Amino acid sequence: MPTTDESDTPMQVSVAHHPPNTAVLTLRGSLDIDTAPALKANLSRLVERPSPHVVVDLAGLDFCDSMGVGVLVTAHGRAMERGGWVRLAAPSGFLRRLLDTLGLTDFLSLHTDVETALKD
Repeated sequence: MPTTDESDTPMQVSVAHHPPNTAVLTLRGSLDIDTAPALKANLSRLVERPSPHVVVDLAGLDFCDSMGVGVLVTAHGRAMERGGWVRLAAPSGFLRRLLDTLGLTDFLSLHTDVETALKD
């Protein structure tokens, strides 16, 4: 289990499957060097499918560091290689600015909420 201090909480990951071949991965807590491996394991399993469609719900994410961003970018690239996608739903203002600063908003698909991200 990841260690925490008073400023963060361990990340919780849950997956809900939606037809056809779509999964919604919901994150809660902090996505950082300690919790990124858990996200990577979950996303890797989902994007290895043919034509994977994955929405990552970021509404409950309190914090995200470069390790977390790296996991999201890698998963998106792997999904695209297989004819699918990874879409990010409800990123915080901080995360949206971080992705913009890193030049990733043109590469990653950002959506205001899960429902919008699920639409084709």
